[in-house]
Amino acid sequence: MNKFLTFFLVAVSFGNISYAESQGELLFDQKCAACHSKTFPKDMNTVVAPAVMGVMRHVKMDYPKKADAVAFIKDYALNPSRDKAICMAQKIKRFGLMPSQKGNVTEEELEVIASWMFDNFPPKDFRGMGMGNRFK
Repeated sequence: MNKFLTFFLVAVSFGNISYAESQGELLFDQKCAACHSKTFPKDMNTVVAPAVMGVMRHVKMDYPKKADAVAFIKDYALNPSRDKAICMAQKIKRFGLMPSQKGNVTEEELEVIASWMFDNFPPKDFRGMGMGNRFK
């Protein structure tokens, strides 16, 4: 009986992780992918915002702990400002400041999205295009 209970609890845990992963990607696709791509853009002329892999590279440089990164993403998405920006100066010049997502996404949705982003980006083989010069 104990073996069955242990197996059941482990299966439920993995199921919840898988569900959270799929919810994070689904919410990203619904709320973020209109501007932020999940892959390297094929045509840079159509890009309206940095790809998530580059965004997360910079987020993780300043916020290597998941909880801190998630808190930053939630705050920045709802209350963006130049003084909070962690991207390179040329990104702000090219794309402008991200518009507030208030009314488009809830804090709860952002928690799921940001957690999924942290766990999945950037890919291990990702090399940024810039020199790492920060806006600040």
